[in-house]
Amino acid sequence: MKAYLAGAIEYSPDHGEAWRSDMSAFIIERLGHEVYNPLWEEFKYLSPDESRNFRALKTIDTEAFKRSVRKLIDGDLNSIREEIDYIVCLWDKFAAMGGGTYGELTMAYSLGKPVYMVSRLPIREISGWILGCTTRIFDSFEDLKKHLSDRYGRAAVE
Repeated sequence: MKAYLAGAIEYSPDHGEAWRSDMSAFIIERLGHEVYNPLWEEFKYLSPDESRNFRALKTIDTEAFKRSVRKLIDGDLNSIREEIDYIVCLWDKFAAMGGGTYGELTMAYSLGKPVYMVSRLPIREISGWILGCTTRIFDSFEDLKKHLSDRYGRAAVE
């Protein structure tokens, strides 16, 4: 099985690295599943020059930036369509500011793939569209890990 880690990158102070690192380790080591971490995948789609100048391109050369972003979008959405079994998402104020997580969750929903979301935001502050795409919402990563262990853990499938 393979999990996709959805959440803010562009506006998140650490590009979403900390929670993705923790969840990647859990999913790989405890569940024995593979992980699609968009932070790890960027280098698969962008040339070294594009990666090096990626953030600056947004304001320097918008057309070049869009071409690079489209490579990332295509890679991420193709992965969700072809490889992914479920989505793990952190929904916070940074995810709400971007657009990628909206697209990823919508794609997963349209394909019937489970979306497990962690959010500490009050429900009234989460987009109705996003709520509609979500299979289950958790208050903490610990609660999510327990659910994933119960549902997908090695003991659950033996």
